[in-house]
Amino acid sequence: MWSFCKPCTCPRKSIVVSSTTSTEQSGLFNYMLSIFKIKTGIEVKVVAVGTGQALDIGRRGDADVVFVHDKPAEEKFVEEGYSTKRYEVMYNDFILIDSKSDPAKVGGGKDIQAAFQKIAAAQAPFVSRGDKSGTHAAELRYWKGAGIPVAPSLSWYKERGSGMGPALNTASAMNGYILADRGTWLSFKNRGDLAILVQGDPKLFNQYGVMLVNPAKFPHVKKAQGQEFIDWLISKNGQEVIASYKIDGEQLFFPNAKK
Repeated sequence: MWSFCKPCTCPRKSIVVSSTTSTEQSGLFNYMLSIFKIKTGIEVKVVAVGTGQALDIGRRGDADVVFVHDKPAEEKFVEEGYSTKRYEVMYNDFILIDSKSDPAKVGGGKDIQAAFQKIAAAQAPFVSRGDKSGTHAAELRYWKGAGIPVAPSLSWYKERGSGMGPALNTASAMNGYILADRGTWLSFKNRGDLAILVQGDPKLFNQYGVMLVNPAKFPHVKKAQGQEFIDWLISKNGQEVIASYKIDGEQLFFPNAKK
């Protein structure tokens, strides 16, 4: 006589991570989270939005972990009590992209603020994510450092209010300048006539950090599983997995968790 096991009614282990479009659209999460699930049995559900929105999701207690790239905003998140500790995980860099025609003649330079000054002087089309993301925050810092006030009312400054991929599609369609993170650019297929024109400025350094949403504020936060995810990200194995993610042989993110 055949006997059958009862269907498992155990709750599945899972956490919600609010993160950036760059980690999702670059393909890193698809690569990394499958490995993490095999090792721990924990499923990670990602909400991929701009960094500002990701932090706001954490402030509402609608995520267990926040994984973003705007260090000043992350430190403020901790100061406000929405997390008790920020962990550095990895970095890459921002790059300035436009068509090879380069109407503002910024190509080959390394000074991002000088490039922005030339773009403004030429009133060349510039596509901004305009979504309060980490990339958008960095872009606004560079405009401020260049002494250029920007606003949607400027005919050449195009705010999209979208993630990195859709903004790159817009730049490709109109041959506009755009600031992008290197990870999303390397995974982006619709390049058209776009090319990297400015890179290598130390100000273009792009650090990512991760934080557990404070369970003292939000008791429903899955503290143990969220911390297990963070501990794995900054562990030797997690850091090796991040380093091993490549597209066409090129590494997208560089682990730098502090030991």
